[in-house]
Amino acid sequence: MKEISETRSVSESNNVIKVLKGIIISCIITFVLLFIYAIVLTYTNLGENTIGPVIIAITGVSILAGSSMTTSSIKKNGILNGGIIGLTYMLVIYLLSSILGNEFTLNMYSIMMIGIGIIAGMIGGIVGVNFK
Repeated sequence: MKEISETRSVSESNNVIKVLKGIIISCIITFVLLFIYAIVLTYTNLGENTIGPVIIAITGVSILAGSSMTTSSIKKNGILNGGIIGLTYMLVIYLLSSILGNEFTLNMYSIMMIGIGIIAGMIGGIVGVNFK
């Protein structure tokens, strides 16, 4: 009985590490894509009105990629693990932006971004679990 409990504990801690890797992967993808977008924005005539939609798209793609890569190695509970990756990613980004901006406000844009993050994570989780 003790052996089953220890195996389950090791498996759960391994999943937590994989979820953390998914968040890190998502953050790295976000930083790379935002850097590329900043270069394009700087050296082209692309208007600043594109910033909002591009940030939403980059966030969704980053979470989708990170959660699908992670859940493909976990092989179970794709929706749950992907949703956790999306939610945690969005909370980290929200806290960082609030600290750097000295403003902890929760508006409709923030709520929409959190929702998009969770949904993108869930979709990525489904894709990752079912991708062979």
